[in-house]
Amino acid sequence: MIVVYTSPGCASCRKVKQWLKDRDLPFIEKNIFKTLLNTNEIKHLLMRSENGSDDIISKRSKIIQESSIDIDAMTTDELINFIKQNPSVLKRPIILNETSFQVGYDEEEIAVFVPQELRKVAEGNYCRSCPSYKACESIREREESAEA
Repeated sequence: MIVVYTSPGCASCRKVKQWLKDRDLPFIEKNIFKTLLNTNEIKHLLMRSENGSDDIISKRSKIIQESSIDIDAMTTDELINFIKQNPSVLKRPIILNETSFQVGYDEEEIAVFVPQELRKVAEGNYCRSCPSYKACESIREREESAEA
């Protein structure tokens, strides 16, 4: 299942949700200000990111700038508690499923969230009556532009 961590007023979050809806890909939205993130969830985000806190924490966030907090000097437990108390420091959107992890909206990279079976279908014959035709559209367009 695809999980998308969002916040109100986030344009990139809206783009991700619309992209997923346009391709009929089911997802769970977690508004970081309405849904309290638990310790295990934050640990999971940190473990999934390639560069740890650098990938998911915005060092330009107001709270970090104003208080001169050194994220790199924090222990893992301190960092987790800091995120729980200040969810606004998280970059958004954060998108993940069992195999993929992405921060922000990138039109090319987000295609990894299309199930592999659908990507294979997209590489084959295209039939407009196929229920997966819409979901495969971005893959077809990318292949066609690469061939040009």
